[in-house]
Amino acid sequence: MDLNHYLSGKVSLNQYAHRIAQNGASFQVHYWGVMPTHLDNLLHKHSFFEICYVVDGIGLYVDDDQTYPLQKNTIFFSRPEVTHQIKSEDGLFLLYVGFELIESESSEDWVRRIEEAKSCSKVVIYEKDDTNILLLWQSLLIQATKHKFAFFNDILTNLASSLIFSLLQTFVPYSIKDDYKIHPETTSLLINTATLHIKDNLSDSLKLADVARHLHISGRHLSRMFVSELGLNYSEYVQNERLQKAAELLKSTDMSIKDIAEETGFTSVYYFTRVFTSKFRSSPGRFRSLYSNVKTTIFNNDTISSI
Repeated sequence: MDLNHYLSGKVSLNQYAHRIAQNGASFQVHYWGVMPTHLDNLLHKHSFFEICYVVDGIGLYVDDDQTYPLQKNTIFFSRPEVTHQIKSEDGLFLLYVGFELIESESSEDWVRRIEEAKSCSKVVIYEKDDTNILLLWQSLLIQATKHKFAFFNDILTNLASSLIFSLLQTFVPYSIKDDYKIHPETTSLLINTATLHIKDNLSDSLKLADVARHLHISGRHLSRMFVSELGLNYSEYVQNERLQKAAELLKSTDMSIKDIAEETGFTSVYYFTRVFTSKFRSSPGRFRSLYSNVKTTIFNNDTISSI
């Protein structure tokens, strides 16, 4: 990313990303900065937060009478009402942002978090290599130059809020409270991939061994996963999906019953009709006449009998 992209991105950010509301937090961004050669400044303080990232160069950061060396990939945190100063003889290439929480528009949890951030003891962090934060900051600056593109504001807001959240998290790690706990999915990624493959390929034979081979696992392993995670065996699951798809096609299309049988992987119209009638207590033709003007999309015996 060359300097012109940084500078043009800064201009656009200051025009479009000065108010950010995400995940219960509303921030007023006072400025986004890109300074290719930042030399000494005066001792000063802000009424808001300022976080800087050293893209390149060496210098010093003075914070409340403590002095810290600055070098490439250093992030430093200026808290509200704390006197600070940046020093550099040859100049620092800095990215920086100044912001504050709009408490009246933010959750109590975010107000508490920001109060913790005001008193945090860690104000300088040294990274060995280019960090995710730098990559996120660069992505934000690039996106800021694309204001003529679709979804510009949505993407810009998401990137800007992600950057600010990441910066704050870097200095004040927050534990996940009970109401923010991430609950594990009831099914694994592998079983999810298997069920998606089945739904998208119902016209195929979908033999257990073939699907297992597609997923690079054994048929026995796949069979066990269906029983343990979904509570039914593989063949039952596939047949249920075939029948649900057939019911949807009967309701929403004028395809012939023969074509629907082929589309959903049944080997013959006779077999399809027998299995469908056993499942729904209604022949495919009668089912179509019953459901053609009904909004229901999930079909079962109880639904059929109530019509």
